[in-house]
Amino acid sequence: MNAVVLAAGKGTRLQPLTDDKPKAMVEVDGQPLVAHCFDQLANLGAEEFVVVVGHMKEHIIEHFGDSYEGIPITYAHQREQLGLAHALLTVEDYIDDEFMLMLGDNIFQSNLEDVVRRQREDRADAAFLVEEVPWEEASRYGVCNTNNYGEIIEVVEKPDDPPTNLVMTGFYTFSPEIFHACHLVQPSNRGEYEISEAIDLLIRSGRTIDAIGLDGWRIDVGYPEDRDKAEQRLQNGTEVEAEAD
Repeated sequence: MNAVVLAAGKGTRLQPLTDDKPKAMVEVDGQPLVAHCFDQLANLGAEEFVVVVGHMKEHIIEHFGDSYEGIPITYAHQREQLGLAHALLTVEDYIDDEFMLMLGDNIFQSNLEDVVRRQREDRADAAFLVEEVPWEEASRYGVCNTNNYGEIIEVVEKPDDPPTNLVMTGFYTFSPEIFHACHLVQPSNRGEYEISEAIDLLIRSGRTIDAIGLDGWRIDVGYPEDRDKAEQRLQNGTEVEAEAD
């Protein structure tokens, strides 16, 4: 299974850490954010990395070249940052089977393998790692509604009034049908092509998307304090930090 990593962002909220580099190259515990993604995906059996680059893309390309730990890297250029659905369409020509998708600003120490396993069981057309967060934080994410079978029946992108506190974490598995859905997405009120809209199109077409609850921890590195928190967790070990929550 190939792995797509979205690493085109500027990281405006991470300034001054991103004054001279793209968001994906901000270092956490001695290596760039995107390298942590590569390590996780390699452990999951990724056969190739397809990396979406954009802002200051040369920093990523020159650092990693054409492979990472023996796994080939292909780069796709997102010329404008117009949302995750827009970013996904830049890799359409490189993907012809089920694939993993990871947002390049996340640090995971969790059960990612459960998501991949569910995709391979052929009971679902897609599977997402999801997490319950404090209600006041839910509006920062794509918020999920699920049914009694643990299937996602609705995703709302960054709602002002979240219907639940169950959110997408930034790790997904998809079949290539997601690309057709992305082509149908219209710009949101934010002017972006939202992946949540593509997911809803999949659901309305009868596709099954399973929600896999996070077991462990993850940090979305959006602000400098998030970088510091992720670094502390990695240095101190996962068990102690997970219990502290």
